[in-house]
Amino acid sequence: MNNSELLKELRIDRSAPPPAPARTGLWIGLGVGGAVLALALLGWAVFGGDDAIEVKTADVTSADSGGGSASVLDATGYVVARRMATVSAKITGKVREVLIEEGQRVEAGQVMATLDPIDADAQRELAASQLAATRSEIAAVQAQLKEAEANASRLSGLAQQQLVSKAQFDVAIAQRDALRARLQTAQRNAQVAGSGLRIAAQGVDNTIVRAPFAGIVIAKAAQPGEIVSPLSAGGGFTRTGIGTIVDMDSLEVEVDVAEAYIGRVQPKMPVEAVLNAYPDWRIPAEVIAIIPTADRAKATVKVRIALKAKDARIVPDMGVRVSFLEQDQKAAAAATAAPRALVPAGALRRDGDQDVVFVLREGKAERRAVKLGGNIGDSRQVLAGVSAGERVITEAPASLQDGADVEVAEAK
Repeated sequence: MNNSELLKELRIDRSAPPPAPARTGLWIGLGVGGAVLALALLGWAVFGGDDAIEVKTADVTSADSGGGSASVLDATGYVVARRMATVSAKITGKVREVLIEEGQRVEAGQVMATLDPIDADAQRELAASQLAATRSEIAAVQAQLKEAEANASRLSGLAQQQLVSKAQFDVAIAQRDALRARLQTAQRNAQVAGSGLRIAAQGVDNTIVRAPFAGIVIAKAAQPGEIVSPLSAGGGFTRTGIGTIVDMDSLEVEVDVAEAYIGRVQPKMPVEAVLNAYPDWRIPAEVIAIIPTADRAKATVKVRIALKAKDARIVPDMGVRVSFLEQDQKAAAAATAAPRALVPAGALRRDGDQDVVFVLREGKAERRAVKLGGNIGDSRQVLAGVSAGERVITEAPASLQDGADVEVAEAK
C-alpha cells in the first residue's frame, strides 16, 4: 500500500453518527454528591442545630423622655455632715446619768447627761460663805466709819474754839480716813466674793451636759459611773465624750475630682447624685464650692456639693456617685436637638477606634457602630447607631461576631 492510500485511512468520516455517551459515571457522581449533602445536613442537625449563643439583652430607651442633661464628668464620694459634734463635759467628773440613746433626736440646749455635782456644790457653798463674810465686814466698817465721822465733826468745832488740841483733831481725822479706805476694800472684797460665787455656780452648771444644736444622736459614748474629761486620757479609762450628734439638715456630698478634669467643674453647676444604697433614686444637687487645694498623693481636688432633697434615708458616710451636668445652655440645646437614646453601659464594646453595640435582630446579633454622648446615671447617651425601642445585647462572650445566632437567656 502506497502513501496515498495510507493517508485516506487516517481521514475522519464526518458522515458517521457520534457514539453514545457513557451515562454510568454521571449517575455515580450524582449519587455520591447526594450522600455527602445528606451527611452534612445530618451533622448540622446533630451538632450545629442548637449552637446558638446565650446572651442577655436590654431595651434601648429615649433620653429625651427623661429630660436629663448630659453628664460632663462623673465622680464618687461620701455624704458628710457640716455640723457634727462629739459632746463632752467642760470639766472632769463622774457620770451620774445619761439621758440619750442612739437614733434619738435632741433639741438645742436639751440635757444629754449629768455629772456628780458634789465637788461643784461644795465650791459654790464656800463661795457663798465668803461673800456673806465680806458683806458682814462691810456692815461693821460702815458702823465704825459713822462713829469716826461724827467724832471728827465734833472735834472740828471744838478745835476751832481751841477747846481741844490740834493733835486730838488730827487723830480723829486719820481714823475717819482709815475707815473710809477700809470700807472701800471691804466693798471690793465683796465684789470679788460675788464673782467667785458666780464662777462656782457656773461650775455646778458645768456638771450638766447639754446639746449644742438640734440633731440626731448617732453614738452614745459613756455610761453612768464612768469618768469623763474634755482632755484626752492618753489611753486610760477616762471617756472624752458623752455622745455624738449630727445636724441632718447640714448633710452634703464631698467628692474627689482628678486634677485633669477639675476645669470642667464650676460653682453652682447642676449635679445629679445617686446613693449606692438606693441606685434608682436620683437626687438633684448643686456644686457649693471647689476647695482651693489639691491632694498631692491622690492628685485630686475636693468639691463640695449641696443636696437639694432632705430625706431620712440620707445618712452620713454613705457612698454616692455624682454626675456633673451640662451648664452651658447652647451645649444643652444642641444635645437636646439631636435624637438621643440611652443604652446600658454594659452593652458598649470597643472595636479598634470605634464604639459598637450588638443589636438583637430576628435571633441574630447585628453589629452596629455608635456615636456616644454623655453619661446619665448607669447609661450612656447614643447620638447615632441605635434608636429607642430596639434591644441591645448586654452580656455575651467576647468572641461574639456579627450575624451570630443568639438566644436570650431566661431570667432566673
